[in-house]
Amino acid sequence: MPELPDVEGFRRVLAAHGQGRRIADVEVADPGVLHGVSARRLRRELVGHRLGAPERHGKWLIARTDAPVLLFHFGMTGSLVPCTPDDPPHPHDRVVFVLDGGELRFRDQRKLQGIRLADEAEVKRLLATQGPDALTVGRDEFEQLLSPRRGRIKAALLDQSLIAGLGNLLADEILWRARMHPACLVSKLEGAQLRGLYTQMRHVLRASVRVGCVPGRPSWLTGERYEEDPHCPRCGHPLCRGRIAGRGTVWCPQCQPERC
Repeated sequence: MPELPDVEGFRRVLAAHGQGRRIADVEVADPGVLHGVSARRLRRELVGHRLGAPERHGKWLIARTDAPVLLFHFGMTGSLVPCTPDDPPHPHDRVVFVLDGGELRFRDQRKLQGIRLADEAEVKRLLATQGPDALTVGRDEFEQLLSPRRGRIKAALLDQSLIAGLGNLLADEILWRARMHPACLVSKLEGAQLRGLYTQMRHVLRASVRVGCVPGRPSWLTGERYEEDPHCPRCGHPLCRGRIAGRGTVWCPQCQPERC
């Protein structure tokens, strides 16, 4: 499930293997991952242009060229994989960007999102729908964004228009570290609780970005959540599973009591 740390990893892949290189060809094996652009137009608009320095905002990867802009959203199963022309095709390689020094393959099993082609005005409109990036948002801004919210804290963390980049794994990990029940009402959280939540968000994001994913370490909730009989890495209590904010949610009833 690509979230902010994964997409930051894909940004680094694009910077290392694509930045400054000319697009020699675009091979579309499955146009089902293209949104608002045909395979023919994608190739026509991109071939011959060079990739610039990639950027990321939340879960969006922005790949500028000296003409159009490529927008990647990785949905639940997408990835960007550097390859050589001799590497065998993968069954989930949907689009291959042939460069003057290798290939970048957009690989995606479920095809829930994909690739868009945009101009700068369209990029601006897209980013206007997104909140500040979770990795760079400041503590004061974080508190100001959350304080007036109604509803449950997990739903607020997952709202990309509020804060961009957090997904299901990150939200559960952050709330577990903050000892906050995912169903807590935001309106009942005090300033100290919001500050603690922000601190844990920063810690989880920084650690995850270093490895390019939300790590499944034994000391992390993520490392236990998929076990058949999961237990809290902190206190050893059996973990709970349920649906909160419409998403499969894991929490520790002892460390995260529903007090709010």
